Amino acid sequence: MAEGRTKVKPSPYRDGQNVIRDSRSRRIVYLPPEAKDVPQLMRALVSWVSASQRDSLPCPLRAGIAHYQFATVHPYYDGNGRTARLLSTLILHLGGYDLKGLYSLEEYYARNLGAYYEALSMGPSHNYYAGRAEADITKWVEYFCEGLADSFESVRRRAREAAGSGATDHSNALRRLDPRQRKALELFRDGIVITSRDVEALFGISQRASRNLLTTWVDDGFVVITDPAKKTRRYGLNAEFAALIKA
Repeated sequence: MAEGRTKVKPSPYRDGQNVIRDSRSRRIVYLPPEAKDVPQLMRALVSWVSASQRDSLPCPLRAGIAHYQFATVHPYYDGNGRTARLLSTLILHLGGYDLKGLYSLEEYYARNLGAYYEALSMGPSHNYYAGRAEADITKWVEYFCEGLADSFESVRRRAREAAGSGATDHSNALRRLDPRQRKALELFRDGIVITSRDVEALFGISQRASRNLLTTWVDDGFVVITDPAKKTRRYGLNAEFAALIKA
C-alpha cells in the first residue's frame, strides 16, 4: 500500500431530519423522508437499479430515474445532489453512454440551475409523504434525456471543430485518463504545478482524500512530484499529457 493511502469508509446515512430551503426566502422547498425510512428506501433503489437492468429498461431512463430517486430520498445531510449526478453518470458509463470526460451533464445543469431544480420538483407538496413519492416524473425524465442529448451533441460539435482546424489527435492519451484525471487537467491551465488543496477544492473532497488521490495519480504516471516536502508538496503534469492542455 502506498504511503499515506487509507481505507475509505462509507459515509453514514443521516440520523435526523433535514430540510431544503430556498436560499433567499427561507421557505421550505423540500422535506425529505424521515431518517428511519432512509435505509429501506436506499435498499429499494439499489434493487430497482439491478432489476431495471435485467428488464432491459433503456440506460438513459434508468440513469434519470435513479438520479431522481436518490435526490428524493436525500440520504445524507450534504452532497446529495452531487452524489445523485455521480450515480447517474456511473449508470450511463456502464451502459455504454460514456462521454470520456470531454463533456459532462454538470455543464448542462450549470447553464441553468433553476431549470434543473424545477425539473426535480415534483408532486403536489414539498413533503415526501404528501405526494412526492407517487409523483409523475415524466417532466424530469424528459429534462434528463434532453440534457444527455445536448451533451452528446456538444461533443460531436467539438470533434468537428477540432477536425476542421487540423488539430493533432490526442485521443489515445485522453483515453488513458479516467474522468477525474480529465477534469483535473483544468487545474494545469492556470499553472504548471498544483497542490492537494487545489484538488480538494476542485472535487469538493477532504484534504486527506485529495492527498490519497494524488498518490494514486503519481503511481499511474499522470502527475509527478515536483516538490517532495510534506507540507508544501507540489505536483506537475507528466510531460506525456502536457500536450492535452495546449490542444
